[in-house]
Amino acid sequence: MAVYLNEIGTGVPAYDVHESYLRIAPRFLNSEAESKTFAKMARRSGISHRYSSLEPADPTTWGNRYDAEGFFRPGAFPTTGQRMQRYSQDAPQLVDRAIENLARRQGPDWKRGITHLVICSCTGFAAPGLDHHMITHHQLSPTVERTMIGFMGCNAAMNGYKTAHHIVLADPKARVLVLNVELCGLHFQESAPLTTALMFMLFADGASAALISADPKGFALDAFRSDMIPDSRDHITWDIGDNGFDMWLSGRVPRAITKNLPGHFKVLQEAAQGRAIDLWAIHPGGRTILDAVEVSLGLEPADLATSRGVLNDFGNMSSATLPFVLQRMLSAPPQGRTGVSIGFGPGISVESMVFREAQP
Repeated sequence: MAVYLNEIGTGVPAYDVHESYLRIAPRFLNSEAESKTFAKMARRSGISHRYSSLEPADPTTWGNRYDAEGFFRPGAFPTTGQRMQRYSQDAPQLVDRAIENLARRQGPDWKRGITHLVICSCTGFAAPGLDHHMITHHQLSPTVERTMIGFMGCNAAMNGYKTAHHIVLADPKARVLVLNVELCGLHFQESAPLTTALMFMLFADGASAALISADPKGFALDAFRSDMIPDSRDHITWDIGDNGFDMWLSGRVPRAITKNLPGHFKVLQEAAQGRAIDLWAIHPGGRTILDAVEVSLGLEPADLATSRGVLNDFGNMSSATLPFVLQRMLSAPPQGRTGVSIGFGPGISVESMVFREAQP
């Protein structure tokens, strides 16, 4: 039997913070040369908008706060505990935006028959958490089976969809709601070196809500693959520090992807059983990562246009980003096309899937 990704709802917070960050970040850099490098990389980033639950402050107040509420204050950035309290407050509101979008796309009966709830997040922890919110606020059945997938990074949407796929294979009557919720902006760091300032220029907040079932609508999920790029353990790291979560994104990531991705893709081609790959849902972790995928797999610029469009419009929302790409593809009239989705996470771990459009 086939398992289908039926529909995806997406949501972002109200405040576009990208331009504000580009003006704030040079305050943390050590020299004019670093500021010039930052400005050059910002122009080449392929990002125009990124959203946050924190409203940017007026530039005239940057001496005492960087956001309108004063959550980030010079010399007094919040502790990890304070950031987690904020996550508990803001994550449900962000989920609500994704659910509202899902309801518009799927219809008012979107929650009919949901049996399982899978929640993926790597930017916050709380219990009771989003599962409790979905049951009490959105009236899911209290008997819904709940699974939490934490700290798997940018490719966790694939892990969520794979878990849902296994659930539906085991029980064809199951209907699984998969949430990806990330508030990357809560982990903004003060006095960051140039490499960290550039990294924070990529990340943003976002959420998605996906329905997966045996109903033949949307994308059939044909195959999944997990992999680990050798000798790359320190290329992408994500640790819990005293002042937020600490991320490291090495400049060696694009080279590692270019070298190793063709071998990974060979298995996906076999899973496609000779069908041409027409849809390329690649995680837009950054311009250089998309460039590396394009070069290593010999793709045309048009192949990654959807991924680059999401990067431009929203930045990198960690695990919520790939669903934004897939949603845009779901919005097109189905033509029986086959697609491949690939995401990268700490390790460097690689998660991928082969999918195809359901026939109308």
